Amino acid sequence: MPDRVTYIVSDVDRAVAFEWIADLLDRTRFELSFILLNPGPSALETELVRREIPCERVTYRGYRDLPGAIWRVSRILRRTKPDTVHAHLLPACMVGLTAARLLRVPKRVYTRHHSTLHHDYAPRWVAVDRMMSRLATHVVATSENVRYVLRELEGVPEDKIRLVHHGFHFAAFDEAPLPNVEALRAKYDLGSSAPVIGVISRYIEWKGIEYIVEAARTVLSAHPDAVFIFANARGDSTIQATVRRLPARNYREIPFELDLFALYRLFDVYVHVPIDPRIEAFGQTYVEALIAAVPSVFTLSGVATEFIQGGRNALVVPHRASAQTAEAILRILADDALARRLSEAGRRDVESLFRVERMVEALSAIYAEP
Repeated sequence: MPDRVTYIVSDVDRAVAFEWIADLLDRTRFELSFILLNPGPSALETELVRREIPCERVTYRGYRDLPGAIWRVSRILRRTKPDTVHAHLLPACMVGLTAARLLRVPKRVYTRHHSTLHHDYAPRWVAVDRMMSRLATHVVATSENVRYVLRELEGVPEDKIRLVHHGFHFAAFDEAPLPNVEALRAKYDLGSSAPVIGVISRYIEWKGIEYIVEAARTVLSAHPDAVFIFANARGDSTIQATVRRLPARNYREIPFELDLFALYRLFDVYVHVPIDPRIEAFGQTYVEALIAAVPSVFTLSGVATEFIQGGRNALVVPHRASAQTAEAILRILADDALARRLSEAGRRDVESLFRVERMVEALSAIYAEP
């Protein structure tokens, strides 16, 4: 009889990684189900239903709903009797790990999706992080950086930690249809000749958006028709105001774009510059940009510290350095051979490290542990 594995996920609309796991997890070994903590229906719920994966939704709108959510999730787990509960994102961990511990679910896994965020910006929540690690039997670190934070800053025993990099379905990027790409080009009024510089990041202080904006001013002096795309452009209104000081014709804000794979194909250069080496837990966008073969400018944080080599698979700039960021963007725009070398090496490197099949194999090994 297959082991029963229940994923508990909070505050997610579309998350293709869970769809990929649902597609690839061996159904002869594992019986997969989901509990989604959301205020209402989501794209993920639709995709799971389409795949005939058992899925239940628990209404969750914020931390005031935690007690009721714990009670409702406990009722579901008591009925379904999973062998493993795997929680993702903090509300799901607080609800799912608490309920699973109360019901003595034998294997309680959670994936740590943040790194030093609470240490730097919300110290009182570090106690919650430590509690989640105590409730879990296994803690998945998505990068060596997260493993360091868990072990060295929060005292999580090494034998609880499992390093599992995020994995990606490369064909989803490779098969983005050209008509979809051109439809987005028209949708966002990009034209066909001006360079497009991509940024996919919420408006959060530690993402370094302000340094990209300052760099943009220098880039625009050399390329007056260039367009900076700020995607996932939601969050801090102060950062939004900074972006909106750029000339209106030279930037686009995209709060949400469902077709992420086609969006990357619009970019001539990609930029991701978090402000210190520890703040990113993983940094999926580092890998996504290189899968899409976009020549990129990075600061090193999260998983980038493990495989990005400046001048080989990306251009690396110091943290909080707008002048060097502008210089790197301009170098790529001026040198087609450099852009081609970076994109080719970047694609080769991520192919060897971040395929979704490797992630699913590593997770399967955790679920199969005695």
